[in-house]
Order: sequence, then structure tokens, then C-alpha cells
Amino acid sequence: MKHMNESFPEDFILMGFTKYSRLDLPLFFALLISYTLTPLGNIAIILVSQLDSQLQSPMYFFLTNLSFLDLCFATTTVPQMLFNLGGSNKNITYIGCRVQAYVFHWLGCTECVLLGIMALDRYVAVCKPLRSSVIMDHKHCQQLSSSAWLIGLANSLLQSTLTVQLPLCGNQELDHLFCELPGLIKMACTDTTINEVTLAVVATFLIMGPLSMILVSYSCIAQAVFRIPSADRRLKAFNTCSSHLLVVSLFYGPGIYVYMQPSGDSPQDLTKALTLFYCVITPMANPFIYTLRNKDVKGALRRFLRSAILSKRI
Repeated sequence: MKHMNESFPEDFILMGFTKYSRLDLPLFFALLISYTLTPLGNIAIILVSQLDSQLQSPMYFFLTNLSFLDLCFATTTVPQMLFNLGGSNKNITYIGCRVQAYVFHWLGCTECVLLGIMALDRYVAVCKPLRSSVIMDHKHCQQLSSSAWLIGLANSLLQSTLTVQLPLCGNQELDHLFCELPGLIKMACTDTTINEVTLAVVATFLIMGPLSMILVSYSCIAQAVFRIPSADRRLKAFNTCSSHLLVVSLFYGPGIYVYMQPSGDSPQDLTKALTLFYCVITPMANPFIYTLRNKDVKGALRRFLRSAILSKRI
């Protein structure tokens, strides 16, 4: 029992940006604003996609999934970061850390796969418009969405379980803002080669697989868009696809840097900043990216607000 207590402490100390303690207060308010906007934007996307009859296509079904995923993604980490930044207590319980690591990794892997599926949906809609309703019917969309969630869960159970079993020898200081697998692996007091290789191999598969599908899909889409005779239809297709590509860039760019490098090869402060980017900024930005560049969503939001105002007057 003594060995277990030394290997697995009751609490972890999240070091955060301890070398830059003056950042705590500005970062607290930045996260607070971000976390206020994240639920507003994502819940708005979910509501209009579900309630507006003009947004009942596969694209908005997957967008609803992405918004729900981003809402969960931010909620998994930001409240704990706000708690730690807002006071002198930088701790997180061992159980809480384990749960956070499992859920965060599950959601991150799911989003990787889901973004690839969304690119496939755009390919079908643009390149095979006559068969799109058959290829991407509601049943197939549900199956694809469920597959993304299950793949993410299976990978999280594998990777997180391997990581949380590593002995820590009483080490309580986690040089990160929250409990993420690369940071937990660095805390171990034993050889972590197997964990690092497994994480890198699976991350390569889960990142590069969907990313390859995205690149191939958009190569075909670009060829199809340039063949569209109508300038308005070309512009609409371009705006829809460019929104998805921007979301992909915001999520995959930092993720590739953090997960596909050998452990210890990158500055830890840069890793923390990039992790903040894809777990805080991206979930906040995604709804606004899709709203600002999509006339259908903006129209649906206007109709939703108009009906809400009219119902209050009545």
C-alpha cells in the first residue's frame, strides 16, 4: 500500500505557466471570455441545425456533432484551468486528473475522425450531387458519426490506460495546464519508450489518416468547383469548403506539433500554448467560422431570433 501511495499521489500540482506568474490574471480573464462565448456559439449552432427545416442536410448533422464535441472539449479542461488560475490552489485530484485525461483524449481523437468524415461529406455533396441523398442518408450519417465517437473512445481507453499505470514515485508536479497524456508520460519514473512510441504511432494514424482523406477530398472538390458554370454556386461551394478547411487547420496544426514529435523535443511552454489553442480557441472559433462564412446558417439564426422575439411579445 505504501508503494501505491508513493507511485500514485492523491493530488497533482498543475504547474501551468509558473515561470510567468504575471500571466495568471490576464489568462484567467481570456479563458473566462472564451468559455463564455464557446457555449453560446456552439449551442446556437446546435439549436438552429436541429430546429430549422432548411438545415436538415448531412452537412449540418455533422456540424451539430462538431459543435457538441467542441462544447464538451472546452468543458473538460477550461473550468479546472479557471479554478487554478483564479487562486493559489493549483491542485487537481488524482482521480480527477485520470478522468480528465481519458475524456480529453477521447474527444480529441473523435474530432480528428469527425473532421475527416465532414470532408468526405463535402466531397459527396459537390462531386456526386445526384447520388448524395442516397450515399449520405440519415442512417449512414449516424453510422459514420457513431464510428468517430467509438474510434475515439477505443483509442482513449488504450492510450490513457497505458499512461495512468506508469509509476510516478511520488512525483506530484505536472508541467502542464491540465492533465494531458504527453505531460503525464513525462512525469513517470520508469522507461516510457513503449508509451511514447504507442502514442506517436496511433496519433500518426489518427491524424494523418483523416488528414489524407481531407486533402484527397478537397483536391477532387477543387476540380469539381472550377467546372461549375454558375459563379454564385462556385462561390457558395468555396465558402462552405473554406470554412471547413480553416477549422481543420486550426485543429490539426497544433495537434500535429504536440503529438507527432518525440517526447522532450519541443519547448514545454510552446506545447502548453499550442494545447491551449486547440482546446480553447478552436472550440470557441468554430461556430463563428461557420456562421460568418455561411449564408444558410446566418439566415437560420436570424429566423430563430425573430421567432424567439415574436413569441416573447405574444
